[in-house]
Amino acid sequence: MTAASTVVTRFAPSPTGRLHVGNVRAALHNWMWARKHGGRFILRIDDTDAARSEERFVDAIRADLAWLGLHPDHEERQSARFDRYEAVFEELRSTGRIYPAYESAQELDLKRKIARGRGLPPIYDRAALSLTEADHARYAEEGTRPHWRFRLDHAAPIKWDDLIRGAQSFDPAQLSDPVIRRADGSWLYLLPSAIDDVDMGVTHVVRGEDHVSNTALQLQMFDAMRAARPRFAHEALLTGAEGKLSKRLGALGVDELRESGIEPAAIVSLLARLGTSDPVEPVIDPAPLIEAFDFAHFGRAPARFDEVELAQVNARVVHQLPFAGVADRLPAGMDAGGWEAVRPNLHTVAEAADWWHVVEGPIEAVPAGEDADYLAQAAAVAHEIDWSGDPWHTLTNRLKAEAGRKGKALFLPLRRALTGRDHGPDMAALLPLIGQARAVERLEAAACG
Repeated sequence: MTAASTVVTRFAPSPTGRLHVGNVRAALHNWMWARKHGGRFILRIDDTDAARSEERFVDAIRADLAWLGLHPDHEERQSARFDRYEAVFEELRSTGRIYPAYESAQELDLKRKIARGRGLPPIYDRAALSLTEADHARYAEEGTRPHWRFRLDHAAPIKWDDLIRGAQSFDPAQLSDPVIRRADGSWLYLLPSAIDDVDMGVTHVVRGEDHVSNTALQLQMFDAMRAARPRFAHEALLTGAEGKLSKRLGALGVDELRESGIEPAAIVSLLARLGTSDPVEPVIDPAPLIEAFDFAHFGRAPARFDEVELAQVNARVVHQLPFAGVADRLPAGMDAGGWEAVRPNLHTVAEAADWWHVVEGPIEAVPAGEDADYLAQAAAVAHEIDWSGDPWHTLTNRLKAEAGRKGKALFLPLRRALTGRDHGPDMAALLPLIGQARAVERLEAAACG
């Protein structure tokens, strides 16, 4: 792929809070599309709102993306580009595509109510275009500063071929000329974003379907700047497990998921396929997900995010994690053998500590009841057998022959006495970790209890 045709995507969060599930999905899909095509993925910090932007959230965004494995190829800050926005603003103003308006929020709200009452669309009536030089002078004398609108071209429909939604068409006469700059000089989202996409060579914009009408407006901005249009892919929004938009999805942050023991690979595995026709595959290497990523696989129906499903995916990811990848999160003393023994029973890596406590003890003895004699016999056998090979099967085979037990009656009292639990990792893997001395001691204690 030549430099001129290199795929460039961007993720453009505002640093006004932590990343949540919806943000992560957008970032992930932009990153995957760039990686699939050998392109570039840009992190653009949209920090034009100085009052709400905080540097701690910039740091958190970077940390969360790094934790997820979504490493940008480049980073930009909108707050460093105000001179560029000003230059384009003046150019578009000189050509009549930007104009000043003075209506207050209350006046605009009244206009919308009147339009609705007359059965008309509640769009801006362009009254500011009829103002005379004398009107502008009077506002200046009164100290009333204008806000600024981008003047839409009503000559033809705004059309594009969306990579997910297909052919799209908007009548610009049915859209309000968007406010692109406030009276205090601060910027709204639309124009700076379009300028950035042009300057940074963005070829594909992947975002939620709530931005579809913004895209119609921004396409005219690209045309006004005489710039090439990016391709757009508007994804269906996430819904909660209950089947409707969930406020929790807007608050379910990466930090919360991480603290609850969710692995980054589980988040990537689920969100990579959410909204597509492809099955979710828990993987620890995203390469196959990237290779199969295709906007043609996305549907128009809302994408259902289920925390229960994420937990299930997480468990299946944990079952694949190698010891080297988790060693720094395991309890002291747990080696590769210990990890491999308990891993199949874990939902999160943190649960390994519980099972390591079972190995090292002390454990709470379970009353033996009618199994007391059987456990005393088991203690004696455990003391005699060779532990260098497979002590669990050696022990149970001897007991099966000598005690005449089989099935649950053979195995369950042993598991309870040795681990204090009814369920858990394969005892063939766990018993060598417990060791002969502790095993005999636990069997004897259970027999006497």
